[in-house]
Amino acid sequence: MTTVFDFKADNLAGAPVDLAQYRGKVLLVVNVASQCGFTPQYKGLEQLEQKFAARGFEVLGFPCNQFGAQEPGNAGEIRNFCDTKYSVSFPLFAKIDVNGDNAHPLYQHLKQAAPGLLGTQAIKWNFTKFLIRKDGSVFERYAPTTKPEELAADIEKLLAE
Repeated sequence: MTTVFDFKADNLAGAPVDLAQYRGKVLLVVNVASQCGFTPQYKGLEQLEQKFAARGFEVLGFPCNQFGAQEPGNAGEIRNFCDTKYSVSFPLFAKIDVNGDNAHPLYQHLKQAAPGLLGTQAIKWNFTKFLIRKDGSVFERYAPTTKPEELAADIEKLLAE
């Protein structure tokens, strides 16, 4: 069975990261953007990171410019924005596509493992969230409108497994 841990992605600095290093952790994978109406969710994502990191939880942020060109910056600009505006401590990865022919293989897997409303696989907008079990399987997909704090109970549940 394919899991999240079978993939690699470049970090924001461009270095390859084997997602297998997160084996045994509960993950929240989110496509993020700096100029989106949902961008204030960075604050909630960071709060989840701070609340649960010591217990084996990690947020993984994947910048994406496919929705309204809301992530136009380069890696340095993205890092600066996240550091200065939201004090983001969780890992950020290189900008990727989440839909279309050039969608990152991780997102191809996530969309197939947890389709959206009415079985659609396409990511609808920035800040779509995927909660991942410790074994790398997808627990749930959440809409961009779902606030990070609304995931706390599900995170607690998975951390207890």
